[in-house]
Amino acid sequence: MNRIVETAIPIAQVFLALLFAFSGLAKLILPYARFVRLPAQAWANDFQPPIVRLIGIVEVCASIGMVIPLLSNSFTPLTPLAGIGMALFMAGAMATHLRRAEYPNMVGNFVWIGLALIVAYDGLVRAVA
Repeated sequence: MNRIVETAIPIAQVFLALLFAFSGLAKLILPYARFVRLPAQAWANDFQPPIVRLIGIVEVCASIGMVIPLLSNSFTPLTPLAGIGMALFMAGAMATHLRRAEYPNMVGNFVWIGLALIVAYDGLVRAVA
């Protein structure tokens, strides 16, 4: 069982890092007018373009914070911080989708929150041990 967890957690970290990196880069690279036309991105109409760009920057930073501990053992305390930050970030996204009655989007947010919290919990357990 322990070996499964030791394999699953890094996979979850990479998955979260890729999810946040692609999402953040889309917000940074695509023009605002094009981004809001993407599927499931209508929420961005509620925000000014600089705010959407800032959200993209935060997502890219979170992805970096999630993947750096995998590359260097000296940064392992960053894992729970990145996981908690990602969960809080996704909670904000979930609140936006709730306000807009975009319930299908909330399902994905809930999954990402859970995955981020599992990674954060594992990182905290490893830091204390």
